[in-house]
Amino acid sequence: MSQQGAALQSYNNELVKCIEELCGKRDELHKSILQEEEEKQKLQNDIRVLTERLAKVNESLAKKLASRNEFDKTIAETEAAYMKILESSQTLLNVLKRESQSLKEKSTPAPGAPSQRNALPS
Repeated sequence: MSQQGAALQSYNNELVKCIEELCGKRDELHKSILQEEEEKQKLQNDIRVLTERLAKVNESLAKKLASRNEFDKTIAETEAAYMKILESSQTLLNVLKRESQSLKEKSTPAPGAPSQRNALPS
């Protein structure tokens, strides 16, 4: 019976050793789980912060894009108006040149016509 008792004791010691090893592995796994849960919380917080920042940047960007579009519209309208002014100025200049030439022609006596000096009594 002592052999059976010794075998039983050996089995018991080995069983205790296996259980202790399993408990050690479980503790290591538990520590790893806690670390990853902590990392997960940090990442979720980072995501929340970044999401808020992204929303603010998107809002700011939308406002700036709208402002730029207004600038583009104003510039286009101003350039169009300026081109109309240039065209009107060119037209006015052409009319003025024609009228000036016409007046010169009217004030210049035709060849053989009496000049105004000669027509006046002295």
